[in-house]
Amino acid sequence: MSDFHDSLVDVSSDSFWEVGNYKRVVKRVDDGNRLCNDMMNCLHERARIEKSYSQQLSEWAKRWRQLVERGPQYGTLEQAWCALMTEAEKVSDLHMEVKAALMAEDYEKVKNWQKDAYHKQMIGGFKETKEADDGFRKAQKPWAKKLKEVDGMKKMFHAACKDEKAATSRESTSKLENNSPEVQKKLQEKLEKCQQEVQKTQERYEKSLLELEKVTPQYMENMEQVFEQWQQFEDQRLAFFKQLLLSVKQHLDLSANHKYKTVYHTLEDTIQAADAQEDLRWFRSNHGPGMPMNWPQFEELSMDLNRTLSRRETKRKPTDGVTLTGISHTTETTASKTSSSASVVKKTPVADGSDEEAGNPFASANANGNPFEDEPSSPAVSVCVRAVYEYEGQEQDELSFRAGEEFTKIGEEDEQGWCRGRLSDGTVGLYPANYAEDIQ
Repeated sequence: MSDFHDSLVDVSSDSFWEVGNYKRVVKRVDDGNRLCNDMMNCLHERARIEKSYSQQLSEWAKRWRQLVERGPQYGTLEQAWCALMTEAEKVSDLHMEVKAALMAEDYEKVKNWQKDAYHKQMIGGFKETKEADDGFRKAQKPWAKKLKEVDGMKKMFHAACKDEKAATSRESTSKLENNSPEVQKKLQEKLEKCQQEVQKTQERYEKSLLELEKVTPQYMENMEQVFEQWQQFEDQRLAFFKQLLLSVKQHLDLSANHKYKTVYHTLEDTIQAADAQEDLRWFRSNHGPGMPMNWPQFEELSMDLNRTLSRRETKRKPTDGVTLTGISHTTETTASKTSSSASVVKKTPVADGSDEEAGNPFASANANGNPFEDEPSSPAVSVCVRAVYEYEGQEQDELSFRAGEEFTKIGEEDEQGWCRGRLSDGTVGLYPANYAEDIQ
């Protein structure tokens, strides 16, 4: 039995039919298990890449949306620019879906298939590997035994041939040296005996070859059966891997995803909707000649005038003579970039005889220039509010904010419709009450 084992290790050629060369087929079973591990590692690494790309897209979109919204761009082109960030957010979500599909579906498929196909043994290795090795060993054993006998007969025949050649050489040398007849006779007898041994071993050698040839067809059939069994096993793995890769392709191919196509249709529509003329009209109405103006009008002095002025204006000392106030609006004020409008009762300054003082935001009795120093304080409150419209302060003591911005209301609405507020950066000032709403 030990000689048979040695013959399995001593491989004389590269043919599958040589004793022991079936080991490569057995190794393929172990390789299949290893390939399952490689496939899972491959999918796991791709899933990490998808997640990382998704996070980078999301972070990029968030940062640039803030930069664009706070920047000088306005109107429909601002919306088109921000559509790039919307695209990134949508694509980020899709790549997170790809990551989830790779791990929850494809990765798990390989893991479960591997578990069902390869069964670990208590002593190490896989059950399937042992079955393959035992099957080939059993199919090869009878033929290997006959092959061993052939090898033995061949060695005996070759040894006899060597002895014959040596005897022939000695016999020829003896004749040349004219040795005694007795010596020559012994050498002749030795040669004849060697020749007989050659004949005998040759017959045995040829007989063992014939016996080997008889069992060879059965050997080939048995080996073919075992080989086909493990061909089918490998065929299952190859077919599974193919279907798995098609599933991975389906998950990776965002171009076939209707959500992905919709993202770019929406992006194109938003960009195409950008209208330079509309943006120019908006800028003209909000920051150009189209803005409304309280043009000065002549009015008679009214003793009840102070009753209609804001709290800040009643602190100013009226002068004798004509007082100019804005009492009418020529156009309706546009409230925000989105053209939403809200009525604002504008605080009307009283002309106190000094144009320079009226146009100077620091020309108050307070030496530090605080416009709220001399005003009566409104009831103390602290309420979080959100701007409904954009507002740009027209005077030094007014706040400026964008629609959607959150800040704190620190004073109740006065009779002129103004509230005091504090922005997130600590700036305190007045704002139109109906431009913001409490956050519930």
